[in-house]
Order: sequence, then structure tokens, then C-alpha cells
Amino acid sequence: MLDKLLALYRPAAHIERLPKQLQDARYKALRVQMMLSIFFGYAGFYLVRKNFSLAKPYLINEYGFSKGDVGLIATGLAVSYGLSKFVMGNVSDRSNPRYFMATGLILSGAVCLLFPSLAGSLWAMVALWFVNGWAQGMGWAPCARTLTHWFSDDERGTKFAVWNLAHNVGGGVVGPIINGALALAAVLGLTAVLGDGKLPFYLIFYVPALMAIGMGLLIATFLRDTPQSCGLPSIEEHTGDNPDTGVADPEREMSAKEILFEHVLNNRPLWIIAIANIFVYVIRYGVLDWAPTYLTAVKGCPQDIARWQYFVYEWAGIPGTLLAGWASDRFFHGRRGPVSVIYMLFVTIAVYVYWQNPAGRFWVDSASLFVIGFLIYGPVMLIGVSAVDMVPKKAAGTAAGFTGFFGYMFGAVIAEVGIGRVVDRWGWDGGFKLLLVSCVLAIALLALTWKKHHEKD
Repeated sequence: MLDKLLALYRPAAHIERLPKQLQDARYKALRVQMMLSIFFGYAGFYLVRKNFSLAKPYLINEYGFSKGDVGLIATGLAVSYGLSKFVMGNVSDRSNPRYFMATGLILSGAVCLLFPSLAGSLWAMVALWFVNGWAQGMGWAPCARTLTHWFSDDERGTKFAVWNLAHNVGGGVVGPIINGALALAAVLGLTAVLGDGKLPFYLIFYVPALMAIGMGLLIATFLRDTPQSCGLPSIEEHTGDNPDTGVADPEREMSAKEILFEHVLNNRPLWIIAIANIFVYVIRYGVLDWAPTYLTAVKGCPQDIARWQYFVYEWAGIPGTLLAGWASDRFFHGRRGPVSVIYMLFVTIAVYVYWQNPAGRFWVDSASLFVIGFLIYGPVMLIGVSAVDMVPKKAAGTAAGFTGFFGYMFGAVIAEVGIGRVVDRWGWDGGFKLLLVSCVLAIALLALTWKKHHEKD
């Protein structure tokens, strides 16, 4: 029984190839199915991760935790997610994404169902959110494996950009979902059960958890492994796009040691973008995850408006990400560095405006968050694309996990517990100075990749 269960997680076997006259139509249909599966599946991961940002004000106001305490809880996820993204990314390169990804999402949903019951204990919440981070690490890598097996090298920037919108859809829709759930709870008279303060806290976890578990079951139903496991030729054979991948046989499954030591750890450009990712993530999460707290505490913004501003930040990334992917393919011929540097220059300006805007001018805060959200997800996405560009496709999950490890293990930790502690000691001015320094360092490192092309020399 155990052997049969474990077999589900191994790469799917190749089956007899379909007749040539059927291949084009089948490929077209399955490419749409794969994109929809990983898009909505990865959006589901964000429902049960970014909901914690909305819970922060309630933990502070209703349960008496400090900003540093809630930053510590979020850091539990950031540390475990960074580790898991690298470790499980390597496992994912040798696994069937269909069941691997579904397992992670269902586990993450289960954690969120348990979380509210532990709200009285700081370290219990840290531990459970650490577990959630490990489950979350099972999301990105199988998507990278799917994209590199079903979409060709020449369309990678654009296709990654389309898929990357799942970050914004999943993260941004949390606020409206909770607002809708609260409105329904008021109609049903459920507010009296837990009170005005604690009911929103519970719904912030329960509603996304149930949605994520349902999405996990859909992934297990609709996602597939490689084209060859569906009776189709490889994407390179199908499209005639055969880039230099640095290996003789791009379809050969590689060992964990081969992936790590031959294609990842000795890859200097990969190290540069991984370190740059630290500072990009400080800005991404430093602005986003503290937005509800900062806007309500400093700008006098009501909770419901703050949740909509959180939504604005996330969904502004949709056109910005699409533009970044398209521009890197169209104008820079696969070079991701120039677009990332240009985007980060304007992020720096927008962060400064967001900081200096006086309290009460909510439209300026909303506009600043829109601009930051529009721009920051371009470099986030392009660093991931650059990572998989730099290695053979059988190492895509590990390469993406490597940059993600730096982003979460260091960048997100600084954004969460670092900013939380800085704000507790030096106020929000100290927090924003940390964000601006991170902007400058990200620009400097990404500029080193300005001339780097995705094809191997």
C-alpha cells in the first residue's frame, strides 16, 4: 500500500505516443489545462499564506501581541518556506507535480484550520506557522517544472509572467473574500458568537483554508506531469525550439547531487540574482505585509479600507508583471536584468512617497501602493525566470528554490521580524529607511546582470 502511495509522487512514466495528426490539438488543450491548473493552484497557496497579514492587527489589538511578536510568527513561515523551497524544490525536480503540489496545498489548508485555536500562545503559533511554511514550499517548484516542460524557451518570459499573476490574484483576493465573509456573517447574526473583534480573526483563517483544500483536490484531478506522460513529444521536439541547456540529453532525469553541484551551487550568475532577491523580498514583504498595520496605526485608515488598499497593491502587479515579462522577451531578447533595474528605480521613488505622505490622504497611499505593487512583482517574477533560464529544465525547481531560499530565509525574515523590531525601537521612519537601503542594494546587484542573456554561452 505504501509503495503504491509513494509511486504517485515519482515522475510519471512515458506512454505510447499519440498519432501525429492528433498531437497538435491535444498539446493545445493540455497546455491550457496545465496553465489553469498551476495558476489557480498557486493562487490557492497565497490564500493560506497572505491571510496572516490581515490577521496582524487583530493579534495586536485583541490578543495583546507586539509588532515584534507578530513579525516573529511570520518569520516562522519565512524561514521554513525558504528552507522548504530549496529542499522540496530539489525533491520536486524528481517528483510528479500533480500529487506533490496538491499535497502541499491541502496540508497548508489544514494548518490554517488549526491556527485560530492557538491564538493565545505565541510559540505555538510560531511552530504551526513554521509547518505552514514547509507546506508552502511545495508550491513554486512543481509550477516551474510544469512550465519548463510544457512551454518553450522562446515564450518563457511571457508564459511565466502570465502564471506569476497567481501571486497577485491569490494574495489580493484575500481581503475582498474576508470582507464578503464578514458581511455574510453579519447577515446570519454570527457576530454575537465570538464578538466583533474575534470573529474576523477566525474567518481570516477558516474561509481561505476550506478554499485551499478544495483547490488541492482539483490540482490532483487536472494537473499532469510531462508531455511524454500524456503520449506527446517533448516541448522542444514539438516546437522546434532547442536551446543550449548545457546537457547532452535535456530529458534525462538527474540525481539530486548532479543538480546541486553541477548546475546550481557552482553557477555564479545564479548566486548574484539569489542575493539580489534578498533585497527585492525585503521591499515586497516589508511594504505588503505591514500595510494593514501601518495604514491603520499611522495613517488613520479604517480596517475595511486598509484591506482594499492591500488588494490594490496585489492586483496592481497584474499589468506590471505582464509588461515586465513581455518587455524582457520583446525589447531585451531574453535579458531580464534591464527590466528589473528600471522597475526597481521607480519602486524606490514610490516607497519614498508612501512614507512621506501625510495621514488622512488615503488616495495618495492607495496610489503609492498601486505603483509599488505594479512594479515590484516584475523583478520578483524575472528573478525566477532567470533562475530557470540558467539551468537545464530538469533542475528548474532546484534553481528556483535556490533563489527563493535567499528571498525568504533572509529577505522575508528582515521584512517581518527585522522591520517589526526596528519599528518597535525607532518607529516607522526607521522601517522605511531600511526599505530604501534595500532598494539601492537590489538595484546595484541586478545591474550586474544587465548584459546576461538567458541562453548559455
